[in-house]
Order: sequence, then C-alpha cells, then structure tokens
Amino acid sequence: MASEAKMVSLIPVRNMSRAIKFYKKALGGKLRDRGRGPMRDFWASLSVGGAEVWFVAPEEREKRKLAYHTFLVKDIKRYVAKLKKRGVKFEKAEPMGKDSRIEGPIAFERYGASAMFKDSEGNLLMAWQNAVPM
Repeated sequence: MASEAKMVSLIPVRNMSRAIKFYKKALGGKLRDRGRGPMRDFWASLSVGGAEVWFVAPEEREKRKLAYHTFLVKDIKRYVAKLKKRGVKFEKAEPMGKDSRIEGPIAFERYGASAMFKDSEGNLLMAWQNAVPM
C-alpha cells in the first residue's frame, strides 16, 4: 500500500524565507515549489539530501493538528478506501477555508486534498493529493 505513495516530511518554520535560505545555502537544498498569493509564507517544497521536505508555517491561531509525515498519492479517494479496508481509522476532515469541500474524511481545497489518520502509536499522518479539481 505505501508503495503506491511517496512519503515526504513536513518541517514547521517560523519564517519561510529565512528557512528556505538556510536549507539552500547551508544544506545544499533546492527549492522545488513555493506557495503563491496568500500561501507564499505558509508552504514550500524543497529537495534536501535526496528527499522531499515541505515547510509549513502554521498560524498561531490555527487549531488543527499538523501531520509531519505525508503520503503523496495520485488518487486520494482510492487510497483512503484501501486503507479503510485495512482497518485504518481517519480523523474528521477539517475545512481550511471558505472554499473547502468535505467528503467523509477528505478535505478538498483549491490546491489539493488531504485525509488525516493516526498510526499505531498515535502519530498523525496525512494522505495528500495535489490540485484536485473542485
């Protein structure tokens, strides 16, 4: 099942530009993508040491929990259905904005879709599909 997904790790940051600069200059990372518009200082993707990492800058008032390990999938509905059949229990989906659409445990946004679940030790994990048509 995990072989169908690519795993990335999230790194919380306080200052997106400063973090990107450090990981590029000090660690030799390469910027892959950065959020645009209101997402510019919230999210970025870098390649570091052969792995993909995502930087996130959660707002202080943000109440939702963040998963620091994410499975990138091509079809989130199919992936979630397969995991459910294997006994995985998903968290209740939480909208991120006024344009969010919730379908069961999946939250659909303009830039992608997510579904949160926990491993056997209580660690929060996320399945993520990029840019799902709404």
